[in-house]
Amino acid sequence: MALDTSADAPIPVAKVSTLIGGWVDRLGAVWVEGQITQLSRRPGAGVVFMTLRDPSEDVSITVTCFRSVFDPVADVVAEGARVVVHAKPEWYAARGTLSLRAAEIRPVGLGELLARLEQLKRRLAGEGLFAADRKRPLPFLPQCVGLVTGRASAAERDVLENARHRWPAVRFEVRNVAVQGTSAVAQVVAAVRELDEHPEVDVIIVARGGGSVEDLLPFSDEQLVRTVAAARTPVVSAIGHEPDQPLLDFVADLRASTPTDAAKRVVPDVGEELARISQLRDRARHAVRSRVEREQAGLAATLSRPVLAAPLRMVDDRAAEAVALLGRARRCLGHQLDRASSDLEHTLARVLALSPAATLQRGYAVLQRPDGSVVRSAAEVSAGDALHARVAEGGFTVAVTESD
Repeated sequence: MALDTSADAPIPVAKVSTLIGGWVDRLGAVWVEGQITQLSRRPGAGVVFMTLRDPSEDVSITVTCFRSVFDPVADVVAEGARVVVHAKPEWYAARGTLSLRAAEIRPVGLGELLARLEQLKRRLAGEGLFAADRKRPLPFLPQCVGLVTGRASAAERDVLENARHRWPAVRFEVRNVAVQGTSAVAQVVAAVRELDEHPEVDVIIVARGGGSVEDLLPFSDEQLVRTVAAARTPVVSAIGHEPDQPLLDFVADLRASTPTDAAKRVVPDVGEELARISQLRDRARHAVRSRVEREQAGLAATLSRPVLAAPLRMVDDRAAEAVALLGRARRCLGHQLDRASSDLEHTLARVLALSPAATLQRGYAVLQRPDGSVVRSAAEVSAGDALHARVAEGGFTVAVTESD
């Protein structure tokens, strides 16, 4: 319940601590799983002190128990061991500290660990974190490789030496972390996130040498698996040896059997690439040469044909045909013109023969009245009429003396 306090009416520290203790006492016992990071068994003391830490988070709590509770598991429980504790929260009012009073301690055996990992594996697989379509291809030639590994470890040496031997120009961003123990998960997760945000890192390698199942447990942690699944940069898992398969192998974009294998898979071999380039050049040169030779052969075959051997022959033949046709056309036109000229001459002769002028030439005359009309009958004129007589060469006026 909230207390009615103020700056003028505060309550003592002891009362606050007592009230907190009362609230804590009302809490029931719980089963807690964690990893023992500190273990204190003082000779002759009836109480054992432990620090129990969450393997995935930077959170720990003090656990106390009587020797009668700890002695049954003393031979199998040590610092670094995973345990399940049945304990009740306990408040120490004099110092204002919270701890767990353990009534039972159960070591987590290898079989149980593997069973839990299998359950976690099925759950994460059900969420699609291990699906093949999520995995991204590695860049062919990464300019900068992020490496998460133990400080001065054999895994670090194997990755760096093999990668630089294969491609001397490759650069590394190395993050040295704890690869086992209570702080391993937090450090590896932080390193992966930092490298994933690095603008120059093209691929990330998480590498560790071999070890026992317990040593490799940090690389099966759910938080690490989800961090790798959410990463935008391709991640390569190189944990342990070929038989070792932590959950990181399943979520990573590529699983390498060893750190050395990771170096070989991430960067190409400069010698192999130069040999491949040489082969491609030879293939290209051969292809171009074959194409040129094929085209030359085709051109030679084309040039050997009669039409190209004497290219003007067809033109000459067509020119002769054109000359012959032109001659025929001229002859035909000449004949037609000759016939037309002859016809015209005959027609002209007939026209001239039948024309009035020709009639006048034969001695005839045309009589016209003063108005220009032609006299066709003697009855049309009377004595005394003046008429104009038109002859072949000129004309003259005549007078009618009488008409019959």
